[in-house]
Amino acid sequence: MSLNCNEINLVLDELDLEGAFIQDIIQPGYDTLALYTYKEGTAKTVLICTEQNSVRINETRRKITKNAKPLRFMEFLKSRIKGCRINSCVQIGLERVIKMVLSHSENEVFNFYIRLWNNAANVIVCDANDLVLETMFRRPERFEVKDEVFIAPAVDEEKIAGSVERFPVRDWKKIINENAPLHTPQNFNEFIDWWYSEHASTLSREALLEKAEKWFNVNYSKKLAAIESLEKKLEEFKNAGQFKHQGDLILSFGHLLDGKSRFLECEDYETGKTIRIAVDPEKSAQENAAEYYKNYKKAVTGSDDLAHDIEIAKNQLKKLEEQYEEIKNERNPVKIEQLLRRDTTPKQKIKKTHPGLDYTINGWYILVGRDANENDELLRHHVRGEDLWLHVRDFSGGYVFIKARKGKTVPLEILLDAANLAVHYSKARTNTKVDLYYTHVKYLRRAKNGPKGLVIPTQEKNLCITPDKKRISALDEFKGE
Repeated sequence: MSLNCNEINLVLDELDLEGAFIQDIIQPGYDTLALYTYKEGTAKTVLICTEQNSVRINETRRKITKNAKPLRFMEFLKSRIKGCRINSCVQIGLERVIKMVLSHSENEVFNFYIRLWNNAANVIVCDANDLVLETMFRRPERFEVKDEVFIAPAVDEEKIAGSVERFPVRDWKKIINENAPLHTPQNFNEFIDWWYSEHASTLSREALLEKAEKWFNVNYSKKLAAIESLEKKLEEFKNAGQFKHQGDLILSFGHLLDGKSRFLECEDYETGKTIRIAVDPEKSAQENAAEYYKNYKKAVTGSDDLAHDIEIAKNQLKKLEEQYEEIKNERNPVKIEQLLRRDTTPKQKIKKTHPGLDYTINGWYILVGRDANENDELLRHHVRGEDLWLHVRDFSGGYVFIKARKGKTVPLEILLDAANLAVHYSKARTNTKVDLYYTHVKYLRRAKNGPKGLVIPTQEKNLCITPDKKRISALDEFKGE
């Protein structure tokens, strides 16, 4: 139910925005915008929607859901348009394009265009000469991009003549009487707001749930296939003990090796059967046995790692199911769209707020720098004096920071987690014993004329640990996206 030209004029007459000030701006989704206006003691929320089949402008009294992450267009509007006075707000002819003239002062004037065409709706912000500053949707093919000149539609005088008869305002009072809503709309703006809350939201919710089902099925099948692949590999590793047993047999019957044959034929003292074991004729019995013991250790370690990976994958599958249930149970289409966007945005396109890695463990937040650049950036912009700093002694590596919590002392387990991370992202990761030092960030001093990120600690304490690979693997569960 898109608005026709006369309905748009009726909406604008009821809104009476001339002389109002734009106090705030919220963009809950890519295609929806809310202007919070104030005039002569009256506050109004003006909703602008460019979604196909729901294109409209009207006053709303519904709560506008904020987007989890600020969107580009909203940030631009807040920096340039927020606080502006609306000098005028009219439809250009009957072309379903609204022009608002906004100003901060006489020298700072903006033309704010709202095009309410069902297949090409857009919001375009221009300077006083109609040079495009920014758009809700960037469309190069229509020249609706920055630094292009926006060409407003020409006024069709013939279209204006007799427009009331050709494009009548729908009998909204009759529609209200037939539906008998709990709250009876008192004007056309309230009717539009009620109608879309009753109809458009349902339609858009159904479309979003269909999209959510496809998203869930694709991701569920991928994760399930990954789990099956890991379990298959784990099954193969269950024969790890066979490598050790074959190594023992080679040591026991090493005297049978002749330096020529690629197989050792001997009696398996566990089964009493004669078996053949592949060997390298150029190696001694001890060297051949060492290879089998090496494979045994790899299989055992790999088995442990695979079991951990399977557990993580199953947790991710459970989380996916929970996210899908959350989406299915959500009634607000805007919120559904936000949840879908959060879970379908490729990780490489998600802008991180800090360099390096982060972990949240039992309420403690740990930041990890992996090289000099990340270390320096974290030190300069992301940590404070009371935060704890850890680094390995005598080896180059990453800085690890534990963010301070007011009135809390860092628990030993969190300190050990951070210490293992510091070792893991350093040149000491293969050592059996590693010394680290730690101190508060406020006790770090930058080395004069030193390389990027280099600091000299004071009041530091020593910590000696045995690197724990299982602890590092377990921390994967707490790693930020």
